[in-house]
Parts: sequence; structure tokens; C-alpha cells
Amino acid sequence: MNSQIIMPAEIKKTLVLVLAGGKGTRLKQLTDHQSKPAVPFGGRFRIIDFPLSNCINSGFRKIGVLTQYKAHSLIKHIQHAWSFLRSELNEFVEIWPAQQQTASESWYKGTADAVYQNISTIKSHAPKYVLILAGDHIYKQDYSLMLLDHIEKKAQVSVACIEVPVREASSFGIMGVDENDNITQFVEKPSNPPTIPGKPEKALASMGLYIFNTDFLIELLEKDAKDETSVHDFGKNILPSLVGKAKIMAHPFSKSCVLNGDKEPYWRDVGTLDSYWEANIDLTNIIPDLNLYDAHWPIWSTQEQLPPAKFVFSQDNRKGQALDSLVSSGCIVSGSHVNHSLLFSNVHVHSYCHIENSVILNNCEIHRHVCLKNVILDENCVIPEGMKIGYDMEQDRRRFEVSEKGIILVTREALAAIK
Repeated sequence: MNSQIIMPAEIKKTLVLVLAGGKGTRLKQLTDHQSKPAVPFGGRFRIIDFPLSNCINSGFRKIGVLTQYKAHSLIKHIQHAWSFLRSELNEFVEIWPAQQQTASESWYKGTADAVYQNISTIKSHAPKYVLILAGDHIYKQDYSLMLLDHIEKKAQVSVACIEVPVREASSFGIMGVDENDNITQFVEKPSNPPTIPGKPEKALASMGLYIFNTDFLIELLEKDAKDETSVHDFGKNILPSLVGKAKIMAHPFSKSCVLNGDKEPYWRDVGTLDSYWEANIDLTNIIPDLNLYDAHWPIWSTQEQLPPAKFVFSQDNRKGQALDSLVSSGCIVSGSHVNHSLLFSNVHVHSYCHIENSVILNNCEIHRHVCLKNVILDENCVIPEGMKIGYDMEQDRRRFEVSEKGIILVTREALAAIK
């Protein structure tokens, strides 16, 4: 099959559905006011910008974003950042909010139910293929290569997969495959997972990314909707039921990922405070695992019009500087030292502060003589003069949320509760 001939036509016959309604409860207070896909990442982006950018860079232009939990900030972001497609060419990034569209008048019960409740809208677009994505992972992938793989293998369903350590397998849907990538086993979050042949320390995990032939998908969803024992989830119900009964194929992420030099394929579920902090802090490294400077595969977003970052004072004991750090537009570092940290937009650090190994989200103000270490500072926080966080773990646990690895989440509400 000549991919240069078939792919543009087949891509135009593909509808993308981005599942973006999750709560993201493991991110604690970061998702008290917004869904996980709307959480800021990387200085100027939101998590959902990564799968949406993958769509645009891969050539896909028909995209529905399925929202549910606390969706206001996500909807606002999509309206501002993703309204540049041409509707007259039948291109769109549309918001598909939960509307209780079935007879049960329920909200989305699971990933499969979320798609099922939009089945009439899917049919109205008459796609040949449906690409289903999770809206809350950080990665770069050329979905057109996965679609080509799906077509060439004559699959009814293709599941993107990535190798993970066996010790982490209980957090994923795990697959067993044969030598031709046919899925022979699919187990959701197993305690005793199947391993990769020849790699007993590794398991093959689902990325929550699927391509379905549309007619087959509709048949499956209508059958699942009638099953009262189902929880209506792709990983728990739909995919396991197909093993041995349908042409269900594994698509290795390594075949379609966008590589960063000689780095390993990059995919992160930033669903915990520790993984979120680690993925952001990794960007401050000399050669990070994720390349945000790749002009051939840009991450699209929107940003408020702000002035350049500014560093002021150059006195011996009052020097404004940031080393091994990312500092976004609108920031002012005034006579303070920032090290190995990431400052999002419009952060003001007053004099005589020391910030280390920290992720400071948008619109924060840090007053004089503050010391922060191993901190995630939520949006719109104001840190009072002289406060130290990250130096007395016992005290920090009384005041703030502290992760398993000692990362401290500071929020406006927690600061207001301090007496």
C-alpha cells in the first residue's frame, strides 16, 4: 500500500474523539476547579494541547472533545486556542459536552459510554474510522502512521501500546500479543500481568488510544449499552471481550512516536503530583526527554499577550537570576535566585528569595525572603514575606498536601487556612 496516495484520503475519513472529562483525583487540589486535561503544563501549555497538537501535526482535522467534569476552563481554553480551523473545509475542533443523550438520562458512566452517548453525532459525520484518544497524557505521536498500520493489517481495532516495567503494570490495561502483534490477552490493571516474550521484566500497556472501524465500533457500543453487567469502559469491557473474536491488533508506540534524538519514546501519564512535578522539572534539564523546541512537531496553544520575562538587580546579595530553569512571559525575577525550576506566565518573585526544584504556575506572587524547595505552587497564589516551604517536612504536612516522594502542593485555600 502506497501511504503517500492513501493516507490523505483516509485521514479525511477519520473522526477523532478526545476523552477529556476525567476528574484526575490523584492530582489532588490541582483538579479541584478544573478537569485533568485543563491542568497547565510546561510553562505555557495545558495537558490537552499535546494530543490535540498530535492531531493537527498528523493531518487530522475533524476532532470532537468530550467534556464532563468541571469543564469551564477547558472549554474556554479550546475556544481561545483551537478555533483556527476552517469550517468551510469541514475542519473543526468541537466541544461535545455531556448532555445525557440516552434514555437513562445519565452522565458518562465510562469511556465506552461517553462515546456511545455521542453515537448520533458520530453517525452524522459518516467517518470510516474513529480515532479515540485520552486527553490527559503528554507525548508526541504521528497518528497517521498508526492509521496506516491499522489499514495495512486489516484490523477492526488497533490499540496503541507501550512497554512498561512489570512493577507498574497494575496501573494499566495490559496486553499479551503473538509474533504478528495480534492481541491474545487483555487484562485491566492486573496484579499478575502477562510479560513480553523475551523481556520478563516488561509488560505491554495500553495507552488508552484506539482506532476502530466505525461500523464495528457502533455495533460494539450498542451491544455494550444493553449489557447491565458492564461498566461501559473500553479497557474493562469492550477490548477484553474482543480477544479471540475479532481482528484486534497492538500498535507499538515506537512505530509512530516522534523521537527526541536518541532518547527513548516519550509518553507520560502525569496523573499524580509526583509524576506531574517530575515531567515539568525534566524540562529544565540540558537535554530534556521531551523536546518543546522541535519546529517540525510544534505544540500548539494560546497565550495571553504578556511582556518578556525580566530579571532585575545585579548586586552581590541581590541578583535576579534563573539557572537551569524555564521562565515564561510576563515573569519578573527581582533580586532573587531561581534554580532548576519552571515558572509559568506572569509570576513575580520579589527580592531575596530562593526557589529550587519547584513548579510555579500562572499568576503567582512571591514576596521577599521566601524559600521554596520541591514545591508545586498552584495558580494565583500569594506567598507572604519570609515563608519557607520544603525545609521542614513535619510542618509542611500540617499545612499542605505532600506527595509520597515529598513534593509539596501549595494552594490558595491552604495558604488562607494558615493562622
